[in-house]
Amino acid sequence: MRPGPRPRFQRRPLPGIPGAVPEYPDVTLYVEALVSHVAGQRLERARVKSPYLLRSVEPALSAVEGRRVLGARSLGKRVVLDLEDDLHLVFHLMVTGRLRWRDRGVAVPKKYGHAAFDFETGALLLTEMGSKKRASLHVVRGDDALLALDPGGLDLFAIDLAAFAEALSDGNHTLKRALTNPHRLSGIGNAYSDEILHHAGLSPLQLTQNLSDAELARLFESTKTVLTAWTDKLRTALDGAFPEKVTAFRDGMAVHGRYREPCPKCEAPVQRIVYADNEVNYCARCQTGGKVLADRALSRLLKRDWPRSLDEWEEMRSK
Repeated sequence: MRPGPRPRFQRRPLPGIPGAVPEYPDVTLYVEALVSHVAGQRLERARVKSPYLLRSVEPALSAVEGRRVLGARSLGKRVVLDLEDDLHLVFHLMVTGRLRWRDRGVAVPKKYGHAAFDFETGALLLTEMGSKKRASLHVVRGDDALLALDPGGLDLFAIDLAAFAEALSDGNHTLKRALTNPHRLSGIGNAYSDEILHHAGLSPLQLTQNLSDAELARLFESTKTVLTAWTDKLRTALDGAFPEKVTAFRDGMAVHGRYREPCPKCEAPVQRIVYADNEVNYCARCQTGGKVLADRALSRLLKRDWPRSLDEWEEMRSK
């Protein structure tokens, strides 16, 4: 009998990796949606049901009730709601926390609901799936208190190439680590760093101090290009609706979450490195000169049998 077709690998996270912290495109769309849905309205009632959520004491949560919303903004990967009396609600959604727009007075789900914030036209619901409750809410007053929560990463759309180079030159780290460091650059996480590095044709394990001037300029442009393209794409798909399907694994991504699927540029199988609760996805042909980077979890077991090239990898896979 002739063997049947190989099964198609689903674009999904590894076991134990349920999602990812929303990055620049999703945070931007959350901010835009909040402005369109609640700007100018009064926050009538704040209902926090989870004891894990609220991480501040003063001002009290009740201080925001009755205050009008002046706007919304991002603070790294945090979402900030600006209110009257110089008050701010600062949401950090972490891995599985999500904001949802529901009917006014909606019940907060017992199992995965954290809080609801009632406005004149609806309610902002904060949920978090999974057993690990990491999402947080801070109530702060004044710019100084707000800035104390800022990790300090640079806004990629407010800097030039020289500032970008300076942010990467502090120490000698892998490009994957440097791009996702919130103290260096703002809003880039596991998913879009994979996409940026693929677009730039650079290895995720290349060291920052080994970048040539041409590679550095290419990385800077790829960073802005990828984040802009995905923000525009997701904004068009929403068509004014509130974001509901916020995920790190999206159809149309080049490499992230596409392990073993063909690279859209060269059709070589996408590779993966697994470490802790994260993964790195890349194309060996486009990014590492055909070299398969060692996966610490597997290469430790396989040792000398670990494939070091695409040809060896394909040979091992076919056995």
